[in-house]
Amino acid sequence: MSTIMKAKEAAEQVYDVVRSRVEALKEGGTHPLLAVVLLAGDPASAYYAQAKRKIAERLGIAYRLHTLPADTSEPALLELIAGLNAAPDVHGIMLELPLPAHLSARRIERAISPAKDVDGVTPANKLAVLTGEPGLYPATPQACITLVKHYGYALEGANVTLIGRGQTVGLPLFHLLQREQATVTVCHSRTPDIASHLARADLAFVAVGRPDTVTPDMVHPGLVLVDAGINELPGGSIAGDISPAAGERAAACSPVPGGVGTLTTAILFRNLMDAIVRQQSEVSGA
Repeated sequence: MSTIMKAKEAAEQVYDVVRSRVEALKEGGTHPLLAVVLLAGDPASAYYAQAKRKIAERLGIAYRLHTLPADTSEPALLELIAGLNAAPDVHGIMLELPLPAHLSARRIERAISPAKDVDGVTPANKLAVLTGEPGLYPATPQACITLVKHYGYALEGANVTLIGRGQTVGLPLFHLLQREQATVTVCHSRTPDIASHLARADLAFVAVGRPDTVTPDMVHPGLVLVDAGINELPGGSIAGDISPAAGERAAACSPVPGGVGTLTTAILFRNLMDAIVRQQSEVSGA
């Protein structure tokens, strides 16, 4: 029977550490604050922003949501980001995506201070993932690795198939897996026979953004599957990139929802703690 790799327990372990760090910071006079920027018009983004607020309250973290009209101009949005960068009481900044079509997510993300970039989207933090230098790494790739480790699956020496090479998940996950000493094969839209790579894999990470990317005929019973995809289906339900039947055939599979996404949010708040350490080091000159 396939193991369902739910993330609730792993996420709670991360939250326990974050709570301890929050308490220590407050005792030292620092009150963590996360600022989230949301452009109106996308119900899913609004839902996720409110979900983060509830978690922040549970952790004792101040949460400031900046909700802007959908027709906000790029200069106005950049001005807000600049203000948050300069605000000494703001320790983390997160931009909820997607943005309206008239705005460039890349330009807005580049404007965020790397020291406050809890989502790991700035060029400086993306480079840190590649080089292994200290930085704020993207939360979803970290969640993928944390989840398999939580369930006791070793990455060192493992044959890993990574399906998807996107800037947000696939590319940074590739570099993190390499640092775990895994042997990584990257598959993408031009790979002619993904099933042949999965046949040799011990673990597979899927981050494409397309339902049923992995189907039962592509899976062997010893394979561990991690689904980092999230897709809205007709009717409003959510599905990952791996078909449920494929997950049932594998040795283990993370669910959607309740898997990588659940742990991603926890790691986002852990990144906030790390961001505060970086900012304090910059101030002290350490």
